[in-house]
Amino acid sequence: MRTAEIRQRWLDYFEGNGHAVVPSASLISPDPTTLFVIAGMVPFIPYMLGEQTPPWPRATSVQKCVRTLDIEEVGKTTRHGTFFQMNGNFSFGDYFKEGAITYAWELVTGSRETGGFGFDPDTIWVTVFHDDDEAADLWKQIAGLPDERIQRRGWKDNFWSTGARGPSGPCSEIYVDRGPEYGAEGGPVVDEDRYLEIWNLVFMQYERGDGGGKENFPILGDLKQKNIDTGMGLERVAYLLQGVDNLYEIDEVFPVIGGAQELSGKRYGASHDDDVRMRVVADHVRSSLMLMGDGVTPSNEGRGYVLRRLLRRSIRAMRLLGVEDVALPTLLPLSKDAMSPSYPELAQNFERISQVAYAEEETFRRTLAAGTTILDTAVQAIKQQAKSVLSGSHAFQLHDTFGFPIDLTLEMAAEQGVAVDETAFRTLMKEQRDRARADALAKRAGRADTSAYQELHSTLSSESAKPVQFIGYTDATARSRVLGLLVDGVPAPAATAPADVEVVLDVTPFYAEAGGQLADTGVIVLDGGARIEVDDVQAPVKGLSVHHGRLVDGTVTFGESGTATIDIDRRRAIARAHTATHLVHKALHESVGESATQAGSLNAPSRLRFDFRSPSATPSEVVAEIEARVNERLQENLEVTDSVMQIDEARGKGAMALFGEKYGNEVRVVDIGDGWSLELCAGTHVKRSGELGLVTLLSESAIGSGVRRVDALVGAGAYGYQAKERALVGQLSGLLGARPDELSERVSGLLTKLKESEKELATLRQATLLAQAGTLAAGAATVGETRVVTHDAGEVGGDELRALVLDVRSRLGEASPAVVAIGGVSKGRPVVVVATNAAARERGVRAGALVRIASGLLGGGGGGKDDLAQGGGTEPGRLAEALAAVATAVGG
Repeated sequence: MRTAEIRQRWLDYFEGNGHAVVPSASLISPDPTTLFVIAGMVPFIPYMLGEQTPPWPRATSVQKCVRTLDIEEVGKTTRHGTFFQMNGNFSFGDYFKEGAITYAWELVTGSRETGGFGFDPDTIWVTVFHDDDEAADLWKQIAGLPDERIQRRGWKDNFWSTGARGPSGPCSEIYVDRGPEYGAEGGPVVDEDRYLEIWNLVFMQYERGDGGGKENFPILGDLKQKNIDTGMGLERVAYLLQGVDNLYEIDEVFPVIGGAQELSGKRYGASHDDDVRMRVVADHVRSSLMLMGDGVTPSNEGRGYVLRRLLRRSIRAMRLLGVEDVALPTLLPLSKDAMSPSYPELAQNFERISQVAYAEEETFRRTLAAGTTILDTAVQAIKQQAKSVLSGSHAFQLHDTFGFPIDLTLEMAAEQGVAVDETAFRTLMKEQRDRARADALAKRAGRADTSAYQELHSTLSSESAKPVQFIGYTDATARSRVLGLLVDGVPAPAATAPADVEVVLDVTPFYAEAGGQLADTGVIVLDGGARIEVDDVQAPVKGLSVHHGRLVDGTVTFGESGTATIDIDRRRAIARAHTATHLVHKALHESVGESATQAGSLNAPSRLRFDFRSPSATPSEVVAEIEARVNERLQENLEVTDSVMQIDEARGKGAMALFGEKYGNEVRVVDIGDGWSLELCAGTHVKRSGELGLVTLLSESAIGSGVRRVDALVGAGAYGYQAKERALVGQLSGLLGARPDELSERVSGLLTKLKESEKELATLRQATLLAQAGTLAAGAATVGETRVVTHDAGEVGGDELRALVLDVRSRLGEASPAVVAIGGVSKGRPVVVVATNAAARERGVRAGALVRIASGLLGGGGGGKDDLAQGGGTEPGRLAEALAAVATAVGG
């Protein structure tokens, strides 16, 4: 029975018994503190905890899950997998133990003809919580199980809770006896390899109290509403029903192992080490496919780092299997074909997914080649010194210079019997991060040393729980007192104009730069007559707003009172931009999808910049659709409100949060349009969307691997841009003698003529170049027994160069060994193409090896097949030397 059929039987059975079929949630966890969904019940947690009212009394799903805690164990045993699917059925105050046990027994033992899984009832064993007599009795009544096949276990094995105060309850697990060839008799309490767990039924009936571990907590009483939460491992049931020994051999996984066998020429089952590598490849390729399907892209942090690690481990495993060429273009389509019956969207989105994966493989293959050489050299040096630990500095160099993740260094070093000083590596990484933070702070605050700020914050915090009160959400002016004064970074009792000063106030309307929003500017006028023009506000220490400005009049003293006033026009322009950012974010989700998560932003007067995660460019028509949607929402003049609430409540309402951001228990939620857009945000905003006036999206572009950027103008900036565009259109109309609506057609015609002219020039240039082929072939030098042609063709395109090389090779014929190496310069960079005939290849002369010699001298790299290869570099002045080296290598 194929895995997709098992999945569908599950859904059909429970739908037929009144359950709402709930599609799998994304693998991306809705909780910003968690990377991925790790259990089938995660999407239902708000209903289980009573935080939200479920829209149905009973539901069923097959949830995609990813767990990466034991990623190093994948492949070493057949029990560990990264991606898995969890079948679940759930009851929210509807049926309880009797219903759950009845459904489970019917589906597990029901005949395949009637939609069941068809397990032999005599092979089924169950466990129950040690004092759950009710569940034990129900198993006897419903399933007719004898006492000896109902085993009781304690808190650790058969009692479920979240680990904190809240719902909890006993559980009952269903096992299948695989037979004496898999282990000893005696049921699950004796051997869980022979007796394999397939389904866990959790009976949520108690409220537990606080306490550590799985056993040391009190039961406070019964829940008002009893719930059912069950989970069946789909892959585990699949390998039982498919008659194979483990999850790697089921129909959704094994095709990738088959592909690895074909690429490597090695047979699964012949070698333990190779088997481990093939299982790593099969698991990681499938897991990566599913993650990319849900919008995750490779990066150096968070979810992206997990994906990058999975892809790179699979690529390296293929290298260890002896496969030097790219592997993912063969393996990823196999996984897609295996998973698409259950997840059709994988086939629909495969072009995007494959682009991301193949680009990552190309990048890592270059990294792996360079980094492996450095690591191997370092390991050999250590062994020669009779040492067994690679220094933290070596590991840091591999990470910093070659992009080697520390886990890969640890893994590769361990394979050679060498440990890594991971503590020293972590120290160096922390020092690098600290330097980066200090540099960033120095650019903003004018210095990197924060000790003075920290000391001031510590002093003020001892006097007040909230030393600086921000009132800028409602007020543009505040009566304030100087709590701190710094000149040149040093605390001072007073300062006299002219001077650059940093001031801390007890109450401020000034917004300190944070969350992508620029700081306010304005003035502070002290009661004694001093005037400070504020240019910037930063928070070098959380909770401490430092006003940077120029003291232009008078003397300011510590403890003095005055009036702080922001530039209200600038504030309003920034607020319009920040509200527009939220609108763009929401419209982007509507048009592109939930995977387009925020990766950064800038909110400045009348302009915004929004970065989001996406593996490919957003089509121009979609960008136009987003702009239209945003301006449509402006015309509706939506109300913009904010409220402070507990973070769990905010998440329950669906508020968007940035992954990786640290939030306190209380958060501020900005709501646009009564729930249309909900985001956790501490920035300033307008009161209604109509205040924005107009939003114009200027561009959408890439700023890094898997990250895109939208630039936009808001309000006055957008109107000004619109006026300039009209003026430009008028100028073009005059130059081309065409009406505005004819410009596109007129410009298109001119470009077509230009391309045709360029094509004619290229044809003439290629004909001139190819005319040299006969002369070059006739002038071939003889090196040993091989005819060799080397030539510098000057300024030439790569395609033209390849055509010339192939023409010369064909003229040399196959009667004796021949090598052709011709170089040139294309767009300022040297290019070399090498070709060999069959006779040369029979003597071991390979084009790929020769081109690497040449490109190495040119300061670059290259590769290709044995008969034709191309390389390049950065030093065109060494082209003659590189061609000569090819001829020498042929003779050597």
